Amino acid sequence: MKLVRVNGIYDWLDDRLGLEPLAAHAREKVVPLHRHSIWYYFGGMTLFLFGVQVLTGILLLLYYRPGEDTAFESVQFIIADVPFGWLIRSIHSWSANLMIATLFIHMFSVYLLKAYRSPRELTWVSGTLMFFIVLGFGFSGYLLPWNKLAFFATKVGTEVTGVVPVVGHFSARLLRGGDYVNGATLTRFYGLHISILPLAAFGVLFVHLLLIQRMGMSVPRSVEGQQMKTVKFVPNFALRDLMGWLVILALLATLATLFPWELGEKADPFASAPAGIKPEWFFIFMFQTLKFLPAKIGPVDGEVLGVVAFGVAALFWLLVPFLDRKSARGEKSPVFTLIGVIALLYITVMTVIGYLT
Repeated sequence: MKLVRVNGIYDWLDDRLGLEPLAAHAREKVVPLHRHSIWYYFGGMTLFLFGVQVLTGILLLLYYRPGEDTAFESVQFIIADVPFGWLIRSIHSWSANLMIATLFIHMFSVYLLKAYRSPRELTWVSGTLMFFIVLGFGFSGYLLPWNKLAFFATKVGTEVTGVVPVVGHFSARLLRGGDYVNGATLTRFYGLHISILPLAAFGVLFVHLLLIQRMGMSVPRSVEGQQMKTVKFVPNFALRDLMGWLVILALLATLATLFPWELGEKADPFASAPAGIKPEWFFIFMFQTLKFLPAKIGPVDGEVLGVVAFGVAALFWLLVPFLDRKSARGEKSPVFTLIGVIALLYITVMTVIGYLT
């Protein structure tokens, strides 16, 4: 009787929403199994952590009050007085960092396996745009607790934005709401974090997932043409994906419980910056690079040249499928592989140096 009732609900929804083509696609979809299949799971883990971010973010919004005089106190209230508020905030903070970490792994695995090659160019572009949006989430969300470290890190970050040629001064004022980081900056970052970036993220994510369903899973060139096994996406691969979600959930619960995210001291715009101020770990490599650059490189300011170089690198990364013409023709492209390896090593080394110095 229960099965009949469930089928009846499905038939009713199918008549109105046309669910059967989607269900048929899910039943027919297969995933190739090969020695690189493990990298497929990091995309699903990133999606799961994004869902955790949305859920915990909504819960935090019920109590958070943006404002120079209220933001820090509202986070204190969440931690001290809201039942399990400390846990929700800690899960939100740790899941943000884990999401960026899994996204880094997913992005570099796609790059090094050349999964961006034709006809998946737009899948890569949408994924890269999602990566930039997620970094925007990290930058904007860091300031919201209005603590000392976040305040001065944001001050440094917006100063870097200000050195961009032509549009730098305008961009810095737009982000700050003035010439300095203040309450107006907090309000703008809050709006960016809970409204503008989520709208952009959901739109880009929808396109990205749609393209993945349309194109299917990419097969690395090293195993292309070989006879390989496949599994049904539903339920076989979906259950394996679920196991990855459970692993990341266990890690997230462990970190959030044993290492609750600290709030620190309230920001004081008139205080001097604490020694050794650093941005979040995913920006450390850029921060450290700018520190190493000399004041002048020829007639150009070193910092300006560094910021421009990072902008060019981001544009290159976005347009890789259209620049790597050898992969598009089905040939090997060792130069682009080398670029990816160097980029990965550079980010890793500069991040380690940034934390050790």
